[in-house]
Amino acid sequence: MKKIATPYYIVHEEKLRRNLSLISSVSERAGVKIIMAFKANALWKTFGIISEYCSSSTASSLNEMRLSLEFLGNDVHSYCPVYTEDTIDEFIEGSSHIVFNSVAQYEKFKPRVDAYNATHPAEKRVSCGLRVNPESSVIDTDIYNPCMPGSRFGVTADVLDGRLPEGLEGLHFHCLCESTSYDLETVLNAMEEKFGDLLGQVRWLNMGGGHLMTREGYDVEHLIALLRSFKERHPNLELIMEPGSAFTWRTGELVSTVLDVVENQGIKTAIIDASFACHMPDCLEMPYKPAIESALKEVDPSKPTYRIGGNSCLSGDFIGDWSFEKPLQPGDTIVFEDMNHYTTVKTHMFNGIQHPSFVLKRMDGTVELLREFTYEDYRSRMD
Repeated sequence: MKKIATPYYIVHEEKLRRNLSLISSVSERAGVKIIMAFKANALWKTFGIISEYCSSSTASSLNEMRLSLEFLGNDVHSYCPVYTEDTIDEFIEGSSHIVFNSVAQYEKFKPRVDAYNATHPAEKRVSCGLRVNPESSVIDTDIYNPCMPGSRFGVTADVLDGRLPEGLEGLHFHCLCESTSYDLETVLNAMEEKFGDLLGQVRWLNMGGGHLMTREGYDVEHLIALLRSFKERHPNLELIMEPGSAFTWRTGELVSTVLDVVENQGIKTAIIDASFACHMPDCLEMPYKPAIESALKEVDPSKPTYRIGGNSCLSGDFIGDWSFEKPLQPGDTIVFEDMNHYTTVKTHMFNGIQHPSFVLKRMDGTVELLREFTYEDYRSRMD
C-alpha cells in the first residue's frame, strides 16, 4: 500500500475491541442495555467491528438514524430537542424509541405515533419517552452541562407535578459528560428525589451518555453495584445507557506533520498540516490541551518549547505550550493522542483545509486506508 499522506486519523482495532469488550461485560453483569451514541463517533466503516458487540444506537438527527439503519442495526433510540412536521414521520418509521424534550412536543405528535402503532405489529411499534431534568449539575464546563440553570433540555419535576401524560412508557435524563460512576450516583439520587413517584409509572429509564467506563481509573465495580442496586429498587424498569466517548476512548490518533517553525516576540510556533479549528474543535470549545505522543508530560522551559499552530488563517487556531527533547523541524511527525471521539464528527473544511484521511490499523498490524478526501469533497459541500 502507498504511504499515507498526513494528516490522517488512525483507529486501532485492538484498542477498539478492548473498549467494546469492557462495555459488553458491564452490560451483561449489571443487566443494563448499553447503546452507541453517534454524536461521539460515526465512522461507519468500523461498525462491522462494533456490531459484534453492540447493534443498538441513539440518534439525534435523521442522518444519524439513517446511518444506523444502513450500517449498524434497527434498534434506534431517537432524541431531538425539537421534532418538526417534516421529520417526525420518518423518525417514527425508523425508531424503536422516541424521546420528546417537552410535554408540548409529545402531545403534538402523539396522534402520529398512535396512528403508526395501530397499524403495525408489536415488534415494530415505537415506544415514547420524555426527557426530564433532575437539576443535578455534576459538570463544571457550562457548554457541556445539560442541567445548567435555564437549560433547554428536559422537563423539570415542578412542571409534571407527579403526573405523566398518558401513553408515555419511558423517562430519559442526560446529565453527565466524561463522568465517573460516583457522578452517576449523585444524579440517580436526584432522580429518585425529584421523579421517584414517576419511576413506577414507566417501563424504561434511559440514563443518557457521559459514562466514561473505559477511562483508566474508572470504578467499574462501583458502577455495576450501583446499577444493580437501582434495579433492585425499581424492578419494573429496563435500564438503558448511551455512552459516546467510552466506545472509542483512546482508540486512535491524529497524525500530522510540522510544515514550518516561526518565532515572534520569543514565542516559537510549529505550524502543522492539521488544524485545531477544523480537525480538533473540542480543543477550542472545551477548551483542553490534547496530549502529543513525542512531547514531555509537563512544560519544561529548559527544553525546546513550542506552540502548535494549525495551517488555517484563523488567528486563534493554535494551542500551547509543549516541550520536546529536541528542537522541532519541518518534516517532523506530530501525533495527537485520543482523537477518535468528538473529532471526526465535528470536523469541517473551513478555509478549504484538507480533511484528514481515515485509517484503520487491523489487529494483525496491517493498515487499511478507509477514506481519502479530495477537492471534490470540498466542492460538493459548497454546492
